[in-house]
Amino acid sequence: MSKVCQVTGKKAMVGNNVSHSHRKTKRRFDINLFKKKFYLPEEDRWVTLTLSAHGLRIINKKGLGAVLKESKEKGLIKKFL
Repeated sequence: MSKVCQVTGKKAMVGNNVSHSHRKTKRRFDINLFKKKFYLPEEDRWVTLTLSAHGLRIINKKGLGAVLKESKEKGLIKKFL
């Protein structure tokens, strides 16, 4: 499983660790991902998504059905139906 939010499409970013002497070494900035199960009443089943905190707020705002439809159109979710 890749570390990508299935709602927003957020991924890890790349940057630098900067020491006191200003030497720079590469590092990753991972996003705040977690797995969450949602009940989809239209289909009478549970759906498990890998979400960022921002993706969870979007689901609370728009609703699960609308968000799943948008994510499917964007190609972030391969199969949920």
